[in-house]
Amino acid sequence: MPSWNAEQYLTFADERTQPCRDLVSRIALEPKRIVDLGCGPGNSTAVLRRRWPQAEIVGIDSSPEMIAAARSDAPQGKWEQADISNWSSAQPFDLIFSNAALQWVTEHSRLYPHLLQQVSPGGALAVQVPANRHAPAHQRMRELADSAAWREHFPEKVREWHVHQPGDYFDWLSPLSRRVELWKTDYLHVMPGVSSIVDWYQGTGLRPFLDALQNEADCQRFMKAYEAMIAKDYPLRASGQVLFPFRRLFVIAYR
Repeated sequence: MPSWNAEQYLTFADERTQPCRDLVSRIALEPKRIVDLGCGPGNSTAVLRRRWPQAEIVGIDSSPEMIAAARSDAPQGKWEQADISNWSSAQPFDLIFSNAALQWVTEHSRLYPHLLQQVSPGGALAVQVPANRHAPAHQRMRELADSAAWREHFPEKVREWHVHQPGDYFDWLSPLSRRVELWKTDYLHVMPGVSSIVDWYQGTGLRPFLDALQNEADCQRFMKAYEAMIAKDYPLRASGQVLFPFRRLFVIAYR
């Protein structure tokens, strides 16, 4: 599992939280019990708490750093450190929610039905994951790691995101659901420059690559080379800023 830095992750807190807000706004429920799988530093849990202030909400994340940050920000909350890839609950939840976390877990054909089966009748599973694995910014980090200059630094395959086509999630969830909603949204983030895209991925997609490197000097060299590569894909606009498109996939399955 990649290492996590809550402060780095929250550098773009508004941009990272907007898809969470959009997903929450589409959930047609009044749940009493909610679990936030992969809650990170608690920014998604805070959105859930504002939407349903009377609900019991549990935030779960595998990272002790993220749980510590969430607990520090909201000590009154319920936080648990656990591996979401094999998570299960003794009691069902009205809403099982996950914002930008399940892409790190494999076997979605097993995972998503497993989660939905732990939802109370009348409840829902609601998930948002990045759907931009083939975007230039994501492709370039893999290309760089596989280049002659860097290949020897990555003797083992680096952990990847796992995201499938919308139709796959429909096929896996519809037999267990009374209704499945799916949609994609392209967010066009306005960045001060290309280095901001590096900062963005330093908190997420670049983590497995940086964790595989031996020292901080190699990490800095890798990020500098990565920035040079993506500069061709994300040119400066007339304003001096950069547009950073980021596609997200949303799934809501109602039992």
